[in-house]
Order: sequence, then structure tokens, then C-alpha cells
Amino acid sequence: MKRVLALALSLAFSCSLFAAPPQQSSTSGTSKKKTTGKTAATSDKLDRLEQAIEAQQQQIQQLRQELQSRDQAVQQLQQRLDQSQSAATQASSKADAAASQAAEQQATVTELKSDVNDLKQNSTSTALSLQETQKSVQSANENPVALHFKGITITPGGFLAAETVYRNRALASDINTPFNTINLPGASQNHISEFFASGRQSRVSMLAEGKLKSAKLTGYVEGDFLSAGVTSNNNESNSYTFRQRQVWGQAAANGWAFTGGQMWSLVTETKKGLDNRSEALPMAIDPQYTAGFSWARQYGFRVTKNLHDKIWVGFSVENPQTLLTTHGNPTGTTASATPPPGSVPGTAATPNSNNFLLGAAGAGGGLYNPSATYSFNYTPDFIAKVAFEPGFGHYEVFGLVSNFRDRIFPCGAISQTSTCGGVTGASARGAYNDTATGAGVGANARVSAFNKHVDLGVHFLGGNGVGRYGTSTLPDATVRADGVLQLLRSYQALGTLEWHSPKLDIYLNGGGEYVGRGWTLASGKPVGYGSPLFANSSCFSEPVAGLGTAGQFPVSTTGFVPGSLGSKCTGDTRNIIEGTFGFWYKIYNGPKGRIQLGPQYSYVVRNTWHGVGGEPHGVENMAFTSFRYYLP
Repeated sequence: MKRVLALALSLAFSCSLFAAPPQQSSTSGTSKKKTTGKTAATSDKLDRLEQAIEAQQQQIQQLRQELQSRDQAVQQLQQRLDQSQSAATQASSKADAAASQAAEQQATVTELKSDVNDLKQNSTSTALSLQETQKSVQSANENPVALHFKGITITPGGFLAAETVYRNRALASDINTPFNTINLPGASQNHISEFFASGRQSRVSMLAEGKLKSAKLTGYVEGDFLSAGVTSNNNESNSYTFRQRQVWGQAAANGWAFTGGQMWSLVTETKKGLDNRSEALPMAIDPQYTAGFSWARQYGFRVTKNLHDKIWVGFSVENPQTLLTTHGNPTGTTASATPPPGSVPGTAATPNSNNFLLGAAGAGGGLYNPSATYSFNYTPDFIAKVAFEPGFGHYEVFGLVSNFRDRIFPCGAISQTSTCGGVTGASARGAYNDTATGAGVGANARVSAFNKHVDLGVHFLGGNGVGRYGTSTLPDATVRADGVLQLLRSYQALGTLEWHSPKLDIYLNGGGEYVGRGWTLASGKPVGYGSPLFANSSCFSEPVAGLGTAGQFPVSTTGFVPGSLGSKCTGDTRNIIEGTFGFWYKIYNGPKGRIQLGPQYSYVVRNTWHGVGGEPHGVENMAFTSFRYYLP
């Protein structure tokens, strides 16, 4: 800008010098003089002007140089300004980034502080937890709940019991009650009470569990001392045999469970699904439980399926047996029944009764008690059950099928002079097997109320040939005059009411069992079970001690044992009814186990079928006590 201004001033000054017009003279001389003088003056002016112009040009050149220097300085300043602006921009960006980073760092610092506080708290909690874990580990090492052996968890269990029973009518029984042999009115024991103290119900158990990748393996063993070996007594050593209650193994996966061994029958009610070891047993001291309760502990192979913890289905095959009671069947001195199928009758009168074979006493060396009789069974019992848990209670429906068999000897009970099937005298001519199929259906229901403080249970089982599944062990079958098995109709029912609290459990049970009649006539005489023609006249009269059935002293007896009521007291049971009340009080229930005690009172009535001479019934009052220590 300054350089342009200097050039403009120089041009204006030059133009002023050359702008004046030249002057003309009238005379040449004068003109010359004046011209010469003027020329000299002009020359001087021109010289001065040139000098001035040179000086100006020098100044202009200096100004140009200064301007160039200034321009360069300005450019440098502009560049520096640009660089400064760029640096400022970068610095601003860095400042923004730094501010953002600082904010993030502040948030991180805040989070770190929070994490540090959490870590401190967690560290404190972990330390406390570690201390508790160390205490638990130390306690577990000192007092292990279970044992671990080669990947298997072994849990011992059971209880130690000190128990007593008082009966106002003696039964010569331990704390278990033989319901079907409760005394009739004429029995001498009705005039004598009894007291027994026992530790034989003490129980030991062991649960073994192993887990595979997709399955669980379980084994369970349980036993007590309530067996009756042929040499066992309590005269001095009280050396009773050890009784196998349960011994079974199980494999479970994907809702399926396969269980085999001796266990509670599938007939027995359970509290959870169809799971083993969840059986809903009456809360009674009496190890025979309560009349009306359906159960068995026997061999079985069971398959169950859990359907979404709502429905369970199960099927089992179980060990069979036959409880038989019959009267009036031939003893080998009367005529036989109809001739065997396909045989040719002899010349004698047509026979009218049969011998039969159902079972035998345990064989010597056969590992069965030689004083007990076992039936010859040809199929197991078959049981199917469905359990429901819709969310308000536990419900079961089940059915069972039992097959029975005996062997009939049409010519086995004739006189030695009679002829049967072309053979004179008793023989096995034409012997054959007879079978009968029994079946029953049942249902169980159990509901909890008042926040699980109250449990109400109902049970029923009815059918033909199912008597042995009742706690009273009423007969399954009898035998007709022709030797054919006749299954007896049986019903079992039980109601339970229980109240639970952490310290006290109260229970009330009421149940009964019924068995029907089954009889025929042979030569005008009744044969079978429960006939109204059977004699009951001597059921009301007390016999002399030690007298046998025929009223004669046995050779080896001198009156130390009660006398028999005789052949005129058939006394076939019609029903057994029992009411039970009791409670359990837990003195201690904690990590060291459980100590509890309780009393129980039971009132039992045994009613019989009416016969000639009356309808006798027996009554029993029983008071139990129990003191138990359960392993933790």
C-alpha cells in the first residue's frame, strides 16, 4: 500500500515540471540571452530534478525494500498466525479431547472408587464367608454329614429306640401287634395284661449315591431287629436276628427311574411322586402300623416316569404269596370229590371232596424258616400306579393283579376200600393244577392345609385276593370242598389327620379292614371260610391251661401255656377296626441329630363272622411309649 502511494507522488511531481508551456521573445538576442540563462537554469533544475528523482527512486527503492520486508514480515506473521490458529485449533481439539478424557477418567475414577468400595465389602464378606467355610469344613471334617468314597456319597442314617407297650389283654407279642390273632372272649390271656420293653425297632440305614454325566445311581440298605429267628428269645441275651427291611438299587435319568431289590410295594402311598424313600407311613410307634393301611415290603422291580413334576406313572413286578385260611377240608379219611378230568370213575360211589396242595414249610437247607409255610407261586404280582400333584395335594390311583395256584388230588382223600379212577384207596391219580386270578384297585389322597401345618390323608384298596396287602394280614383265599381256590373279597380303608409344628407332631388315625365269606358244603358239612354253619360256641368259655384241642393234656405240657379254645371256636375274622391317637415331641432337632419322645394309644376291635353259638369279638387296649435318637 505504501509503495503504491510513493509511485503516485513521484508521477505527480514529474508532471508538474513538464506542464508549463515555453515563452516566446520579440528579439532574437534577447531571446538568446534569456534562452541561455533559462537553459542553464533549466539544466540546473533538471539536474536537481534528476537528483531528486534518483533520491526519490532510492527512497522508493528503500520503501519497496521496506515494503517487501514488511510484506515478508506480514506473510511470516500471517503464516505464524495461521500456524498459531492451527496450533490453537489443535490445542482446542486436544483440550476438548483432554477434557473428554478427563471426564472419562473422572468417571473411571468414580467407578474405580465404587469398585474399590465393593471390593472392600466383598473382601470383607469373602473373608467372613471364608471363615464360615473354614468353620464348616472343619465341622464337616469333624462331624461329616456324609462320607465320600471313590466318587460315591455315603449317608448313614437310622435311629436308636427305647420303647414299651402295655396291653390290657396279653398277646405274647413284642411292640408289633398281630391284629388277626387278637384274643376272643374265652381266651385265658383276656384275664392277664402284659408289659414289654424293647429296643428291637432300632434301625440302621445307609444311602449310597453316585452321579454320572447323565444319570444318578442310588443304593439303599435299611434294617432293624424285629425278626423272629427260630432260636431267638429274650430269656437272657435278647439276641434277636437282624431283619432286612429294604435293600435296593436304582438308576435314574431323564425322568426315568429303574429300581430293583426289596422295597416298599408300589401299593404303598408316597408323599412325592412315586419316589422311593418318600413313603407316607402312619405316624405310629407300632411297627405293624395301623389297621386299614395297605403296604408290603418285598422284592420288586419297578419302572417309573416323571412327567414334568405333575404326573408320575409306574409299573412293578413284585414277589407273590398266598395267605390261606380254610376249615373242614378232607384229611384223607372221607370220600373224594368228583373224579379227575378224563378219568374213568370206579365202581364205588362218586367221590364228593378233594385234597389239595398249596405250599409247604421251608425245606431244611433251603434257607427258609422250616416252621413257616410258603405258597408255590407261578407268577409275580403286577402293580400299576399313576400319581398326580396338580398343586394342591398328592393323589394316587393304582391296580394290582395276583395269580394263585394249588394242586388238586381228586383221589387223595378216599377210604382204603373205595375206588377212584380205577385205583383202590387214596392215590395221586388224576392230580391237576388249579389257578385263580385276583385283582384289586385302590386310591390315595393327601392334602396339606394351614401352611402345611395340617395333613389330611385318605386311603382305600378293594378287590379279590388282596388281603395280604393290608396291615392286619387277613386271608387272600380259601378252598372249596372240591379243592378249587376261592378268592375272598377284601376292603381296606384308612383316614389320617396330622398336625405339625417345629417341636410337636400330633396324629389321629382311624381305619379298618374287611374280608368276606367263602364256603361250600361237602356231605352236608361246611368247608371254607366264614360259614354260618361253623361252630363258635366255645369261643366264650375259658379252657384249662395246657389243654389241647381235644380236651387232653399234650404229653409234654403240664399247664404252662394257655389252653386252646377248641374245635368249636372257628372265629373267622370279618373285620378289624382300630383308632389310634398319639404325638411326638422333639426335645432337640439340629445338626447333631434329633431326640424325640412320644406316647400312643390304640383301641382295636376284632369282629368275627357269625357261626353256630354266636358272633364273638375281641377288644384290645394298647399304650405305647417311645424314646428315639435319630442320626443327623
